[in-house]
Amino acid sequence: MKFWLTGALALGVLAAGTPALAQKKSNSGYTTGIGLRAGGWSSGLTVKHFLSGKNGVAVEGLLTREYAARGGRLTLLLEKHLPISDFKGLQFYYGAGAHLGVYQGRYYFEDSRFGRKKNRYYYDDQNQLVAGADLILGLEYKLPDLPFVVALDYKPFFEVFRGYTGLYNDAAVSLRFVF
Repeated sequence: MKFWLTGALALGVLAAGTPALAQKKSNSGYTTGIGLRAGGWSSGLTVKHFLSGKNGVAVEGLLTREYAARGGRLTLLLEKHLPISDFKGLQFYYGAGAHLGVYQGRYYFEDSRFGRKKNRYYYDDQNQLVAGADLILGLEYKLPDLPFVVALDYKPFFEVFRGYTGLYNDAAVSLRFVF
């Protein structure tokens, strides 16, 4: 519970920004967006805030639930937005960031190639602290005359936990209320 409260507080601070940063709207037509992200590996809250008016740089925070690993993650991403000139309101974005999280137990396989152990699955019910690096590529569309943005993204991430590493692919659809 402490993880979720800390993550929600961090996203709240990110959403609030500072008055100096929120003076001008970005090329995307909004300054801050708060909403939901529905993904393959994880789903949860998303907050995006543009750092300054016209350069298209944004910080995105994700507080997500990791269903397969029974845990959660806090991800921070720095993104560059580029408008697609032929289609008003549509932007391409890319970026990178990092995440921290906690997973509750996991299944793992013990190998017997060296003759000491048998092949079997184990369940470890301890909480595991995880950390990793993220990339993101996406398209975002600001709905005309409505305060909403719809985004589609691909977010591969690398993760390290308890000596294990993994490279995962995640894709998601996000809907944000923008102001």
